[in-house]
Amino acid sequence: MHQGLRPDELVNFCGGIKLNIVSFGGGTNSAALLVGLHQHGIPVDLITFADTGAEHPHTYRFLETMNQWLREHEMPPITVVEKMDRSGNRLTLETECLRSGTLPSIAYGFKRCSLKHKIGPQEKFCNNYQPCKEVWASGQRVQKYIGYDAGETRRIQHAAPIDEADKKYEKHYPLYEWGWTREECVRVIERAGLPKPGKSSCFFCPSMKKKEIQALWENYPDLFQRAIALEHGSAARNVNVKGLGRDWSWESYYNEFMENKAFEDAQITFDELFPDSPGGCLCGAPCGCYDG
Repeated sequence: MHQGLRPDELVNFCGGIKLNIVSFGGGTNSAALLVGLHQHGIPVDLITFADTGAEHPHTYRFLETMNQWLREHEMPPITVVEKMDRSGNRLTLETECLRSGTLPSIAYGFKRCSLKHKIGPQEKFCNNYQPCKEVWASGQRVQKYIGYDAGETRRIQHAAPIDEADKKYEKHYPLYEWGWTREECVRVIERAGLPKPGKSSCFFCPSMKKKEIQALWENYPDLFQRAIALEHGSAARNVNVKGLGRDWSWESYYNEFMENKAFEDAQITFDELFPDSPGGCLCGAPCGCYDG
């Protein structure tokens, strides 16, 4: 659905042995990063996006919008990579959960879903991408630009020892170096003529807030039902969690929400019962009392 260039076509974007790559997440920070790199005259040779097969519809729409912006600014298009199974067939996170009868690993306190379906496919692509292989063969490191903003000091500090030990990639955090906060990233995107990307995550991510879950069932009821199907399919194995909300299921939250809404809609106010009584009182007094 969302195609970038083939590896043999991507080679044409690489200028010399130095290679600058960006891992695009589909959200605010990574969009601001691409805009900022263009503004600062820093060339970009490769942009990858790992599609779990379960991104929000607004993320897929923004990918198309971002690609249009990249074309207009003579930058390489986003190359979409996917998780494959041992037979070479695409394996989405949703399919994996349904087959194993489990929820995304983050529901159990782990981050394997991100490692397997986000980081892994991009790493595999780069390992087989000829320009990367040439850089490593020359004894150098590929330059990787990451979208941590100025408010994410702890994330950068945590990554520092890992970055220093990395023999394949030299990491850069331009947003942090430029002093761009999350708010500034939003302003940069808007000034560039881009719409706000919206939150980038799977539509059944256990980290979603209740307002986001509500927006999902209101705007995309089919996707919400697919998320509920994951809860049903994992019920037999869910010993320590109740559903995608960990301590509660999305289905129970939906049912409770709809019950409360039905109760509120069924309430009849005093004014509706006695429309001719100003102030909600039969005697017409502002006190609101009625002695019968």
